Amino acid sequence: MSDPARITFAIPYYRGLAWLRETIESVLAQRETAWRCLVLDDGGEPGGGAEALVRELADPRLRYLANPSTLGMVANWNRGLDAAETDLVSLLHADDRLAPDYADVVLALAAEHPRAVAVCCGARIVDAAGRPRFSFADAFKRVLVPHGEPWRLRGEPGLRALLRGDFVMCPTLCWRRSVLGVRCFEAGWRQVQDLELLTRLLLDGNEIVGTRRVAYEYRRHDESATALQSESLLRFEEEFALYDRLAQSATERGWKGAARVAQCKATVRLHLGFRVASDLAAGRVGPAWRKLRFLLGGAQGAHGATR
Repeated sequence: MSDPARITFAIPYYRGLAWLRETIESVLAQRETAWRCLVLDDGGEPGGGAEALVRELADPRLRYLANPSTLGMVANWNRGLDAAETDLVSLLHADDRLAPDYADVVLALAAEHPRAVAVCCGARIVDAAGRPRFSFADAFKRVLVPHGEPWRLRGEPGLRALLRGDFVMCPTLCWRRSVLGVRCFEAGWRQVQDLELLTRLLLDGNEIVGTRRVAYEYRRHDESATALQSESLLRFEEEFALYDRLAQSATERGWKGAARVAQCKATVRLHLGFRVASDLAAGRVGPAWRKLRFLLGGAQGAHGATR
């Protein structure tokens, strides 16, 4: 630990010990060695497996932190930001993997753009076994990434671009705490907390910088929170509610273009329509009908919840 750390990897953990091992091993494989890694255990898997894994790996740059009680995903993400030992911190999902050059990529971007509140990279989609997996939604979002290398989001054009489709893969983000300040993920959300924070930062006048260079492996599988919340429609309820709120905020600032995009919710509706078609193609008539009713009914979601 003689090298001053340049970046912290905070891993909010709930369950999935085998994936956690792969995640930590991808940190250990970084070409950049001046890092710290925190495993933030939220108590979803009794037995001390995560703590034992950190002890087994026996790297002094690794630390295990057990939450005093179950915080929930959003609060555990915020704890990762608070507990980081460096100005730059990445919230690494406990079932994902870093490419060996991830730290190199984001550290270079952060150095080139010292006023950016966050920098990020491209991601490769993999399945539960770590094999490449095609995702229509992710392929579509890549088309929406702004021109330029690196690309930059700022002000009304940045908000408008992000609302057309949330192309920023949340766990690829490396946050700069000195610019982020006391702002954090907003309690109450369970799916769109990353998009809410990013859009709030853009409304506050901050800049987000990214590269198309792929340096992260994002695991999509049926047990993930995203998959479960998409099927329950919680994801779409939150997206509709957040877009409505952002339409109002943009209108109040006179950002008419961003307000129109938020009001339209075109990408959210397209994604939901794609899921309806996928369900029908697989013979899942009940789930398809439930999603279609939500799509036609707008923000009155499957559980009747709105924000």
